[in-house]
Amino acid sequence: MQLDKIVSYHKALADPTRIKILIILAEGERNGQVLAEKLHVTPATITHHATKLREASLINERRDKNTIYFLLNDYFIHNNATAIVELIYRNVGNKKEVDAMEETHKKLQESVINNFFTAEGKLKQIPAQLKKKLIVLEHLVSQLEEGRKYTEKEINHFIKPVHEDFATIRREFIMHQFMYRENEIYELNPRELWARWETL
Repeated sequence: MQLDKIVSYHKALADPTRIKILIILAEGERNGQVLAEKLHVTPATITHHATKLREASLINERRDKNTIYFLLNDYFIHNNATAIVELIYRNVGNKKEVDAMEETHKKLQESVINNFFTAEGKLKQIPAQLKKKLIVLEHLVSQLEEGRKYTEKEINHFIKPVHEDFATIRREFIMHQFMYRENEIYELNPRELWARWETL
């Protein structure tokens, strides 16, 4: 398990200015100048902290002409807030309840896979519903090797036999934290960071 990815997420939060930035952004997107004025720091300081937050996928950016606006990555923040708790307590709890819930999840997962994939393993369409889409993405990404680094070409080659829109699926892998990309190299995230369809 790539615990360093979970650690890096929490390191990004380990700064008062970054926490303040996130609190302000919870009210809505802001540009760097507004954040600097609200926090009484320089725009360069905001740029520095925003880079750290973006690298940890805590915020996203939107450019409008020459202005960059920052906004929270709400889904990722909520998902990771529970990831560390689930990681720590994963072996604790009522085993019967856990087993029953896992069986329910397994049946749903099998149903979605049977409905959206052909017998030959081709994806008929990308589901519109988020929960079903995450099940499909998880099914696909689980076929990749943990710890292996993939080029973008290799990821495209992996997706193409399954679905023609490889670019969209590749982006969805990143967007829902199944994989992360650095310098055009892709690698699986720890499962604890994957978007959890079970909680939807």
